[in-house]
Parts: sequence; structure tokens; C-alpha cells
Amino acid sequence: MIVRKLEDVEGTARDVAWGNGRSRRFLTKADGVPYSLTDTIVKAGTSSFLQYRNHIETCYCIAGKGRVREDITGEEHVIVPGTMYALDKNDAHYLIADEEDLRLVCVFFPGLNGDEVHDLTSKKLSSAY
Repeated sequence: MIVRKLEDVEGTARDVAWGNGRSRRFLTKADGVPYSLTDTIVKAGTSSFLQYRNHIETCYCIAGKGRVREDITGEEHVIVPGTMYALDKNDAHYLIADEEDLRLVCVFFPGLNGDEVHDLTSKKLSSAY
């Protein structure tokens, strides 16, 4: 059994700054499970172009307000507490946090190595995920 508290993860190698926020990685591949679980903060007022080429991701909003916009169609969805979205086709997308930080609980399959970060400097889809 694995039991971790947020305070056990904060300030460790599992607490990863990814450019426009933090990914607190409760579970990674090193834990021997086939998925990862993160508590992710997206900084207020930011827009991040993201794509996970090697992982399927599902997010559940527990605080804040923001939007997720599909890159190809431009369709935008409001994200508020109680909203789930799944990037089931390795979808390129924009994750936008409005006036306050957006907090998401995220599951990745297969599991993250744990040291992945995003390249937010351009729209070149070079995310390590």
C-alpha cells in the first residue's frame, strides 16, 4: 500500500515546476503502478499550449476557474470545480487559468517517469510527456 500526503510531496523531486504552474506527483512509474496521479496547479492568468504524445490524461477540477480549448477545432470548455475532461486522443490543447489559480487532480496512463516538463516557449509540440 502506498500512502502519501501533499505535505510529503511538496518541496521534493516530485514537486515539479512545469512553466505555468506546479505538478505535485503522488504516483509515478517508479511506484510500480501503471498510471500516475498528480495534484496540479495552473497559475492564474496563464495560457499553456500542451500535448501529451505518450500519455492519456484525465483531469478533475477541484478549485479555481479556467478553460480548455481544443487546438484543432477551437472548441472551448469552461472548467470549474466538479468538471472532468479527458484527453483521450493525445489532443493538443490550451489550458487557460482565469483570474485565480486552477487546481486539478490528474491521472496519466501510462505512468509518468516523474521528471517530465513542458516546453512552453513555442507551439512546437515538444512536450516530454
